[in-house]
Amino acid sequence: MTNEEKLEHFSEVIRDAAVEDHNRMIEEYKAANEQILNQHKEEAKRKADLKIQLSKESLRKDKSIQIAKQQIAIKKQVGSRQEQLKASLFAEVKNELEQYMATKDYQDYLVKAIQDAKAFAGADEMIIYIDPADEEKKYSLEMATNTQIQISEVCFFGGIQAEIRSKNILIDQTFQTKLLEAESQFTFSNL
Repeated sequence: MTNEEKLEHFSEVIRDAAVEDHNRMIEEYKAANEQILNQHKEEAKRKADLKIQLSKESLRKDKSIQIAKQQIAIKKQVGSRQEQLKASLFAEVKNELEQYMATKDYQDYLVKAIQDAKAFAGADEMIIYIDPADEEKKYSLEMATNTQIQISEVCFFGGIQAEIRSKNILIDQTFQTKLLEAESQFTFSNL
């Protein structure tokens, strides 16, 4: 082989090696860029998923807060309406009691209440009080129960009170007390 052929062969080998190195470097560069791109895509997707998750969580919290506020407002409205209904109901009950107090059944109730108080007291001295509004019933009650009765200085909306001082006992069978107890214990059942 001549020097020229050798030189040409050498040039050809160098050129092929350079092209091969160049192609290999381009492939490595493409692979590195592909890897960077994939990492960037994964990072961007992860950030986007995280942002979506945080947005969903924020919306859930906002929704929960709004629901809680609405529930509180509804409970206040229901509570207010229940108090109105309760007041109306007990006003009606009081009206019914006033009508009842004008009947013979009420007179019989007072007689029975006095007799029950006497039975409870036994031999102990007792003072029986009736409401000032029942003053006109005093004589007939005393005759029916064979008991001395006093008119209370305090209005208690019907019924009786009996005091056994020796035992420091007050028997309270007044409608006012019964109404207050009923009102304090009254609740609306869950619908």
